[in-house]
Amino acid sequence: MDYKATLLLPKTDFPMRAELPKREPALLAKWREEGIYGQILAARAEAAKSRETTFILHDGPPFANGDAHMGHALNMVLKDIVLKVQNMSGHYAPFVPGWDCHGLPIEFKVMKDLGAAETDPIKIRAQCEATARHFIDVQREQFQRLGVFGEWGNPYLTMDPAYEAETLRVFAMLVEKDLVYQGLRPVHWSTGCQTALAEAEIEYKEKVDPAIYVKFPLKLTSEQKIRFPELLDASLLIWTTTPWTLPANLAVAASPHLKYSVLQVSGHGKLVILESLFSSIASKISPDPENPSHLLEISIKGSDLIGLEYQHPFLDRTGQIYAGDFVTADAGTGLVHIAPGHGQDDYQLGQQHGLPVLAPVDDRGCLTAEFITTETDPKIKGLVGQYVFKANPLVIDILNDRKLLFAQEEYRHDYPHCWRSKTPIVFRAVKQWFIKVDAFRADALKAIDGVKFIPESGRNRIRGAVETRPDWCISRQRTWGIPLPVFYDENEAPLLSEKVIRQFADLVEKEGTGIWFAKTADALAGDLGLPTGLKKGRDTLDVWIDSGTSWAAVLSKRQELPFPADLYLEGSDQHRGWFQSSLLTSVATNGRAPYRAVLTNGFVVDIEGKKLSKSGTGYQKPIDLMTLVNEHGADVLRLWVASQDYQDDIPFSNDIFARVADTYRSIRNTLRILLGNLADFDAAKDTVPRENWTELDRYIDARYEDLVREVAKQYAAYQFSQVYQAVNRFCAVELSALYVDVLKDRMYCDARNGERRRAAQTVMHHVLEGLVKMLAPILPFTAEETWGFLGRTRSIHTELMPVAENLDAIVARWSALLKIRIQVNEKLEEARRNKVIGKSLEARVEIATRHPELVEGLVQASLLEELFIVSKVIVKPTEGEEQIAVARAEDHGAKKCIRCWKYWDVVGTDPAHPELCERCTKVVLNFEDASS
Repeated sequence: MDYKATLLLPKTDFPMRAELPKREPALLAKWREEGIYGQILAARAEAAKSRETTFILHDGPPFANGDAHMGHALNMVLKDIVLKVQNMSGHYAPFVPGWDCHGLPIEFKVMKDLGAAETDPIKIRAQCEATARHFIDVQREQFQRLGVFGEWGNPYLTMDPAYEAETLRVFAMLVEKDLVYQGLRPVHWSTGCQTALAEAEIEYKEKVDPAIYVKFPLKLTSEQKIRFPELLDASLLIWTTTPWTLPANLAVAASPHLKYSVLQVSGHGKLVILESLFSSIASKISPDPENPSHLLEISIKGSDLIGLEYQHPFLDRTGQIYAGDFVTADAGTGLVHIAPGHGQDDYQLGQQHGLPVLAPVDDRGCLTAEFITTETDPKIKGLVGQYVFKANPLVIDILNDRKLLFAQEEYRHDYPHCWRSKTPIVFRAVKQWFIKVDAFRADALKAIDGVKFIPESGRNRIRGAVETRPDWCISRQRTWGIPLPVFYDENEAPLLSEKVIRQFADLVEKEGTGIWFAKTADALAGDLGLPTGLKKGRDTLDVWIDSGTSWAAVLSKRQELPFPADLYLEGSDQHRGWFQSSLLTSVATNGRAPYRAVLTNGFVVDIEGKKLSKSGTGYQKPIDLMTLVNEHGADVLRLWVASQDYQDDIPFSNDIFARVADTYRSIRNTLRILLGNLADFDAAKDTVPRENWTELDRYIDARYEDLVREVAKQYAAYQFSQVYQAVNRFCAVELSALYVDVLKDRMYCDARNGERRRAAQTVMHHVLEGLVKMLAPILPFTAEETWGFLGRTRSIHTELMPVAENLDAIVARWSALLKIRIQVNEKLEEARRNKVIGKSLEARVEIATRHPELVEGLVQASLLEELFIVSKVIVKPTEGEEQIAVARAEDHGAKKCIRCWKYWDVVGTDPAHPELCERCTKVVLNFEDASS
């Protein structure tokens, strides 16, 4: 007889080769056809009736200006995991994706195509809208390909008229509260795009600038000459890395709390510097043995310098020394050149002392004649029209001619650049519109205290940004955006009215913001009840106002999305971006934060720490997201996301991804083995009650219950890498290396309906169901596929997470047994090496132990034989040294059963089957009866 045919080997059509790139699109099509997202929300309809059982993750809108990249994938998968967990935990957790449609990223791309000669705003805006809609469609398909569920047919778009209208209404509230004003003050200016930029629209790259030490000759009054004789013919020594700003110099700042001294330098005369920085300055001096440099004996208090005047190094004007709290002893000379039109500290000091805001730089970043006084020097006049960074060597040359350049060196530092044109930023005073942040800064900081930040360090990041940020520059010199609804009279006086803005918002809701550009000023004024003869403003709103009012345009407008949101989840750079803009607009108008919690992820970087999601100098070549998905599958990508400590920057390499792919195959193999062992199991009729389980079954179930508790805990804490590790460890250790391995004899050789075998299948079925549910948020495609092989027709994503119910003390007891198992396995391996045995079933194991449960027979030998996968275990009590001995079972009279391969004391009880053990004989006889 062919005894192999009587073995109950695993059977399943669940493929070992995942072929995810082929299978996942089929599942996507099925989900779309069946309306999976609607099914999930319908399953949680009861939860939707209560705010306590509703969970709102509000989507921070990505720019619709290109394909989705690895950074998008990381963030969107994290959001999807959170939402799937919430829905499977019984919450009503809808997801409305959104896109940021206006602004520089799209307009810059469009203008490169149209050319600088194109100035028609209607044509530019039409092309921008078409570009945005194209990439919305592209990204929507890409995000869905990742297995992300949401209202993809009804997303929110910042260019939709209804959204634009809500943004304008929030702006009207800001105007009503007198929080908006027009002013001339320094902003981040992109010379490449010729517009002001927000802090979040700049990126830092290494730049080499000339650092120069410049002499500013003091001009003392007669009284001052008597009071400070040591300062006769002295110069202030100034350090700057922006020589091009010297034409705009109007003052010098010193610290009244620090001590200054005079340095006598051969060829340079007397120089005033901070005393503590003397050594660093001395290193710049060329040695002159006949006229050595030295520090004069007399010190000068910084407070004594305040009020002294100096002569500008090359322009016909004087300036004054003022106290500046921002002056430090860290670097430089302790004396700071002040150009109120080119720096925030400079501007503030200038405002305190009534200095003009001089910024002789045009939109292109070229110096203008505004700084010229009575100069006739052609070199000075030659600065006019020069690009500021090209003007640096020209300024240095002028200083050299006047013998006022003390020293020069290269200065390598991280400098802000425009994120689109990649050109270096110019700090430049321009007439712009601002929000008075100081008016509600304290309220914003208080609101931050009421928000949960994950990680907690995020609190300090956004707090620091809010504490130090200047007033918010909200105007942009662009075309593609929400127009800043301001009219100007013939004297350029602005008309900014809350009532007019609200009326304009009503028009926009019907016709879109394009009407600002399509209608004449008189026609639009007539629609708004204003007199004719006004001019329309040309500025648009900062796009951070667009996205920063999504709480009003989305959360407060869609019935299923209550305000405030439970969670905002974006990249860590959004502490100075969307998190902050949303906070400020909400606090200014509502008095509270728009979110209860903020969770941040890091950037995707290579193994050297360089970002992968960007392009340009300083970044590695981006990984093509869809190529990765089409080669490996979305589930492997999602598993990679879950495996990482995403709250820090996340390294990516082919080796890292390959290791995650190996883990995926291991998990899939575990699922396949469990399915194979359940091929003939019908839970409705074959389930064995817990009291009839073996001790091994109870132990595995207890470990599974521990897993359920751990996974629930880590999911709640957003620690997905801990979920990944816990599940992977359970699959590899408890299931593959233990339960599935030791159960082979029971599963393959016991009678089909034997209680021990059915008990094992009961546990496997219970574990597999729960395991697949726990994996579903991370591996939605594989979980759905497995769920179908369990005979389920309803999607797993409508199910609820397993809940741990049983606390079994067996785990503590089994820790000792598993330690013995390790020792036995070591002895078995030693016996294999010594050719004592081949397979472990050939072994007879004798254990001399003091372990009370083994000695007293509380642990059955059959359990140990199953646990060790050997044919015989004999336990002997000992008072001496504990020992484990391995021998051939055959040498002790045991005979091999040719069906189960175990060695038994008795074989061949039935003459018809002389080489079978008693257990296998019964199974085979029943098998023959069933076959006949």
